[in-house]
Amino acid sequence: QVQLVESGGGLVQTGGSLRLSCGASGRTLNLGVMSWFRQAPGKEREFVASISRSGGSTSYADSAKGRFTISRDNAKNTVYLQMNSLKPEDTALYYCAASTLLGTEYAYWGQGTQVTVSS
Repeated sequence: QVQLVESGGGLVQTGGSLRLSCGASGRTLNLGVMSWFRQAPGKEREFVASISRSGGSTSYADSAKGRFTISRDNAKNTVYLQMNSLKPEDTALYYCAASTLLGTEYAYWGQGTQVTVSS
């Protein structure tokens, strides 16, 4: 079993930056793709970014391209999301998710960390 815990959320002004972290514990050696999702009040959960096991491949939602960067440090069992040029529409609860090495769906989810961007 794997547990994921997000941290780094907070309140920032429009144009500011924030770095989110997601630490994994438990059976972490077989973790594959790790991703960030977000959900705002009254809206459906949406994909933000993902990164492969090796860190060699990344993927971003159109809303995140050019502003957000996902990275991972497997020695620390941690994935990061660097967010720059934040906008009020980025306000949401941000979740970390992970698949197993051969899995096609996300098997593990964190509880989320709140990001609020003021105008």
